Amino acid sequence: MEGSFRFNNMKYIIAIDSFKGCLTSEEAAEAVYQNIASHYPKAEIITIPVSDGGEGMLNAFCKALKAKRETINVRDAMMRRITAEYGITDCGTAIIEVALSCGLTLIEPELRNPLIATSYGVGQLIASAIKKGCRKFIIGLGGSATCDCGIGMLKALIESFSNNGNFDDIRDIINECKFIIASDVTNPLCGPNGASNVFARQKGATESMIDILEKRAMKFAEISAMHIGHDYSNKAGAGAAGGLGYALMQYMNAEMKSGADLLLDLIHFEDIAKDANIVITGEGTSDKQTLMGKLPYVIMRRAKNIDVPTLLIAGKINNKDKLINAGFKDAVCINPKGIDIKEAMKKDVAISNIRDFPLSI
Repeated sequence: MEGSFRFNNMKYIIAIDSFKGCLTSEEAAEAVYQNIASHYPKAEIITIPVSDGGEGMLNAFCKALKAKRETINVRDAMMRRITAEYGITDCGTAIIEVALSCGLTLIEPELRNPLIATSYGVGQLIASAIKKGCRKFIIGLGGSATCDCGIGMLKALIESFSNNGNFDDIRDIINECKFIIASDVTNPLCGPNGASNVFARQKGATESMIDILEKRAMKFAEISAMHIGHDYSNKAGAGAAGGLGYALMQYMNAEMKSGADLLLDLIHFEDIAKDANIVITGEGTSDKQTLMGKLPYVIMRRAKNIDVPTLLIAGKINNKDKLINAGFKDAVCINPKGIDIKEAMKKDVAISNIRDFPLSI
């Protein structure tokens, strides 16, 4: 009875990433909530929407900032007509998730081709927000189908605000705006660690395509440096979203920020969690790469700064000793031993496994 009373009077913070290909961040968080509430109905449980700028970014930031949503017609990465949403806060900040206009998941696998995939739809979203009076932008880079260095985005903006097809004509309106990139990607635009060499394969590129994309990116960076007067192609994050990070920094003076830290700052995470007994975070697969700035690691680091322990849950755990040594209280797999991976990836099965797993709190 005494132990049950103690847990019932605890404060739990749930800040969990998506289980990619399986559960959204919200679905995973709700399953954890049900798990705790079923055992400790009087406990204080707070669910925080989180994102690192990738999948689910719009939902998380709109919830955190109480933004309304706008739906407009745009072009996807193959220039097909689709509808896409973006958010606008009461103070006029636009929230844009690039994957909703040029996302890889919007394109059928057999049609994916980064040689022709375009970020044009991202420019349409930005242009729409500017026309509605927005002058501050938070843009989440992640999940794109493109490797066009943001050329499509720039083309859409030029077509929206210039009669002469010239970027110089729209500099004044762009300079009125402040652009913040929410991303944890640190790759440069070109080279072995650049956008083409690291990310293009997962977007459907062959080896010969990668060579073409790399040369195209290098040429665009060379021309842009001569025209703008500086070269940001080697800046951390320039390779994000197939070079969209580069175009935003090179042409639009965007500031790159950790998507996870940005959101946690905006919601005042430390104020919410400072008197919590434990933070529960997680993702689909946790391993040593989690410690390279992924969302659960950022959450743990921020919680550790205020002396709150963090429990990590995942569908698969590797390098558990490294995760514990890095600062997690524990790292636990929610799936029963021997379960088939295809079975575990089913949404209803994953929800059930999270909801029923005995959390080591």
